[in-house]
Amino acid sequence: MLLSIRSLKIILTAISFFILQGCATAPPKNTENICETFREKSNWYKHAKTSYEKWGVPIPVQMAIIHQESRFVADAAPPRRKLLGFIPWFRKSSAYGYAQALDGTWGDYMKHNRRWSADRDDFADAVDFVGWYNYMSYKRLGLAKSNARQLYLAYHEGHTGYRRRTFLQKPWLLKVAEKVDRKARIYDSQLNSCRNEFESKSWFFW
Repeated sequence: MLLSIRSLKIILTAISFFILQGCATAPPKNTENICETFREKSNWYKHAKTSYEKWGVPIPVQMAIIHQESRFVADAAPPRRKLLGFIPWFRKSSAYGYAQALDGTWGDYMKHNRRWSADRDDFADAVDFVGWYNYMSYKRLGLAKSNARQLYLAYHEGHTGYRRRTFLQKPWLLKVAEKVDRKARIYDSQLNSCRNEFESKSWFFW
């Protein structure tokens, strides 16, 4: 009987842990408002600002790209293909996490920054990746760090693809890039109205 009670406690503890983990990684309830997002995810502003200070890519641009890529879902991944129409098969790409980073690109990021323990489903690592990749677009392609439209095209097509202007053959992608640009502008306007709130919290906890 004692063993059964002890086993029950272990099971309940494990269940509680996974429930809490699920709550911790759940996407923000209101992804259309960056102020509400930062209020709900209390440490996200700090991580986004750290990335901005490190790479120079504005917070609204970083957040607009992540919004487009994953809607802030930590373990987002492309749907699996169906073999014979009903058997789950391979995914169409290795994109994963908040930033939908590919295996190879994420490997380059870890190697370049010596961040071997970085995880794509960790927001702090993902937003740093987005800042880094856009910084590399600035260095390699000469794109302005505030130009969300062009940065997204380079983010989606890769630097080689951007140089080849492959996006010109993808009208749908051009529309998505415009959408990201609009989102970045909206986020920028919203953040201007609440930035002091998060700056004061950062100072207090510091």
